[in-house]
Amino acid sequence: MTFTVTQPGRVNGAGDQRALFLKLFSGEVYEAFRNATIFKDTVLNKSISGGRSHQFIHTGRISAAYHTPGQAILGSGNPPSAETTIELDDLLIASAFVYKLDEVISQYDIRGPISRQIGQALAEHYDRRVARTLSRASGLAAPVTGEPGGFRINIGLNQEYNAQALVDGFFEAASRLDEVSAPKDGRFAVLSPRQYYALVSQVDTNILNRDFGSNQGSLNSGEGLYEIAGIKIRRSNNVPFLGRYGSPTGTAIEAVVTGGSGTYGERNNYGAPADFNTSCGLIYHRDAAACLTGIGPSVETTGADTRVIYQGDVIVGKLALGAGPVRVSVAGEFRNVA
Repeated sequence: MTFTVTQPGRVNGAGDQRALFLKLFSGEVYEAFRNATIFKDTVLNKSISGGRSHQFIHTGRISAAYHTPGQAILGSGNPPSAETTIELDDLLIASAFVYKLDEVISQYDIRGPISRQIGQALAEHYDRRVARTLSRASGLAAPVTGEPGGFRINIGLNQEYNAQALVDGFFEAASRLDEVSAPKDGRFAVLSPRQYYALVSQVDTNILNRDFGSNQGSLNSGEGLYEIAGIKIRRSNNVPFLGRYGSPTGTAIEAVVTGGSGTYGERNNYGAPADFNTSCGLIYHRDAAACLTGIGPSVETTGADTRVIYQGDVIVGKLALGAGPVRVSVAGEFRNVA
């Protein structure tokens, strides 16, 4: 007796019996990436193809003056201009080899957790590069002569978890952003998790969103702190914090691997580890930085021939990105400096 085997992975009952399964895996990687990124929607985003970089043009201000009757209007100024160029870094990959027999004998899904790990690895790299770009932008001069540069707010030595010092820093940052005419919409702050919870627990509850859940939902859940001084607040383990990521005991900030001259790595300046020794929070407008995406996040797997030889699949998640400062006058950072 010969049974008819049901193969739900085929497209319209034909072709590769795993075709739909691989697409599901690809979707899981993208979903994990999207859910894990904190910074993606808080800066400018640009997708490019057919090129390696993108140019941002900065134009200075034009002055206004009263017209004198009888005189021709020939132009009231020649505003200075400058440019910022952001390159794509080299291809970033996260991969795993899944052995076919392990899938057969395993009592749990193997590919699902692997897909999430690949997506989260790409998202972590993405967020760390954007966060370091924003931190570096806060200390840069403006490309256009006469325009203000980034700003840094000293909240006090060893005051990085002092909620009142942070709140005062928010209002100072809001004033700085107002002074450079930053739009009200698109202002963000990204803090370490411990700073976020310090604000929830230490500051009077009038800064909490009382409509979040029940009347006590904000305190009970640790959620609901959504903005101070019109600046939306997020928390991340990937923000530069006292020379590490997220906390004084987090992963040490790594040196930039410079691309070019036969070395594959990063082609943008994300700062040296020592640059972040006093960093303790980012506060900025979305125009402060931009992230280019050339590839991904996307997934590739080995074909049938390789599967026969190795009895498994190599699964590769990939991403080509580049981040850089744009309008540095709206880039700010907290520092634990007196």
